[in-house]
Amino acid sequence: MRDQVESIPSENESYTDDSLYNITSFGTDISFREIVSMYKDGDLEKPELQRKYVWTKVEASRFIDSVLLGLPVPSIFLAKSANEKRLIVDGYQRIMTVYDYMEGIFSGDGKVFKLSNSEVIHPNWRGKAFSELTEEQKRKIRYTPIHAIVFEQKHPQDDTGMYQIFERINTSGKTLKPQEIRNCVYHGKYNKFLFDLNKEQMWRKIIGDDKPDSRMADIELILRFFAFSNILNREEMKQKQINLVRYLNNYMKENVNIDDDEITKMKLLFVETMRFLFDNIGEHVFRTVKKNNGELKWARKINPVVFDAVSTATVLSGKCKKGAGLEERYIELLHCEQFIEVTKQRTTNIDNIKKRIELACDILYGVKL
Repeated sequence: MRDQVESIPSENESYTDDSLYNITSFGTDISFREIVSMYKDGDLEKPELQRKYVWTKVEASRFIDSVLLGLPVPSIFLAKSANEKRLIVDGYQRIMTVYDYMEGIFSGDGKVFKLSNSEVIHPNWRGKAFSELTEEQKRKIRYTPIHAIVFEQKHPQDDTGMYQIFERINTSGKTLKPQEIRNCVYHGKYNKFLFDLNKEQMWRKIIGDDKPDSRMADIELILRFFAFSNILNREEMKQKQINLVRYLNNYMKENVNIDDDEITKMKLLFVETMRFLFDNIGEHVFRTVKKNNGELKWARKINPVVFDAVSTATVLSGKCKKGAGLEERYIELLHCEQFIEVTKQRTTNIDNIKKRIELACDILYGVKL
């Protein structure tokens, strides 16, 4: 999928939580046989709908090659949950590589997992499946230990420390985006709800791509929809500025165990709002626009700040929503100098958040807040 959502650096700024953590950790060696067994039994969990398996066949083969050669392999990081299960913080690719090889099917393509025929793989097992190895080689893989560092947050009684750990411990070589970390830390019913909404046909039309964003930018927009639609009533509005990463973390944490009735209401609100805006503004909704020789030139990517303001204004306007002429009023909003100012500068400033919502309500729907 092409990147369809603008990135605003100031909105992705991290933070150090005010809490002083009591997080215990211990190291333990776990054999790959135990790892595979734990994963099968559900005692070892990957965060729900975590980033998919991304290693190539050669990368995966080289890891198995290292195990068979007796070379040391990097540690994995696990978090201990309240129900005594272990959540994979870092090491999913390594774990799944051995799991796939022992089970016989490679996650990357769904085919029989045979080690690469590349010269970088030892000739004793090059091109072989697990079932084709000697018994000694199979035992080598089964009983090779991998060092695991297990974390448990004792205080405070929430997941704030786990977010910090996910953000700072990442050996994959690719910095995790905030929503990818939330997907790991706040996995549960609400997280699954966001993934389900992300499949909605109308939403995919608005995004402009049938395929979900691999870095979860589209899912973060859905989270922003709910977090901002109620922002004017939240305690954070008493501040001068919000840290958006922290705000979205807190909102997602509050809704981890949301009930089914609330999910039904939220789904209806999101779907109806998106349908109304798409039907009345069209495929350019949430994009910015410039005039070029008298013609309108629309941006390809969704602007998340415009998304917040327009979607929140649409929710707040309620039954006052007016569809006729909405596209023209949307263009008027985008050319409003005040609106441009509060969507370009200090976007996390509380006064600017209020102002752009007020302007969107007034210009789009004639509603004064």
